[in-house]
Amino acid sequence: MKIVHTIQELRAQLRGQLRTAFVPTMGNLHEGHLSLMRIAANHGDPVVASIFVNRLQFGPNEDFDKYPRTLEDDIAKLEKEGVYVLFAPDEREMYPVPQEYRISPPHDLGDILEGEFRPGFFTGVTTVVMKLFQCVQPQVSIFGKKDYQQLMIIRRMCAQFSIPTEIIPAETVREDDGLALSSRNRYLSADERREAVWLSKTLQQTADRVRQGVAQCQMTVHDVADLEAAAMQVLNHRGWKTDYIAIRRRTDLKTVEADDLSSPDRLVVLGASKLGATRLIDNLEI
Repeated sequence: MKIVHTIQELRAQLRGQLRTAFVPTMGNLHEGHLSLMRIAANHGDPVVASIFVNRLQFGPNEDFDKYPRTLEDDIAKLEKEGVYVLFAPDEREMYPVPQEYRISPPHDLGDILEGEFRPGFFTGVTTVVMKLFQCVQPQVSIFGKKDYQQLMIIRRMCAQFSIPTEIIPAETVREDDGLALSSRNRYLSADERREAVWLSKTLQQTADRVRQGVAQCQMTVHDVADLEAAAMQVLNHRGWKTDYIAIRRRTDLKTVEADDLSSPDRLVVLGASKLGATRLIDNLEI
């Protein structure tokens, strides 16, 4: 595996490549990330990964300096997956001058759900992804469905800017008990890890109730709101601090309208909740 730290080195390595597949990451890699590398290998050649902890997407109450940097371990994992190039720039390489130009998603998509509770997060994400795409110029790029809203925002950014990169979604990788893999899981205590499965359980129960209601032609928009509130109550009674449980349209993450209830496969249920000091997110397509 070639390890490069500058944009110039990266472009030299990729000159002439016609089907580059790219997986951007912030490192601290787990099996979920590695599954993206395997999907990338099925859609392009060579496979390029990046590791860059992006300061722009950290809020004032999120500690950028404490984000785990595990480059040596990450390199070993990527080598086993047959990644051709790892782009691992530092901040001076990515932001040699203050990044005054930013990419901002539309308010009705970027400022809801995660965007409501992490103001500015998606502007930081879209800005760095746009810059990485300019560096790598991939034909395909893989993004996990676990970050459902992020996936949608990146897809729309590519469409609106006519970026010639196909965004390929990857299914969420889960532990045997259903917990979605996340770098944040490492912060859970043993007791919290056992409890953490209740986020995916609650989303699954909510999705099942939506399917049942739609199948019986008994689901209304008011029922959707009741299910969201009930799901939040389940978690909060167990000691969680829930930001949201939301049933939304898959196409644009807007709130559900009556016409959307003719078929459950138009919907997704998303959740974000804090267990102890660790904030977890997850979603299930219904």
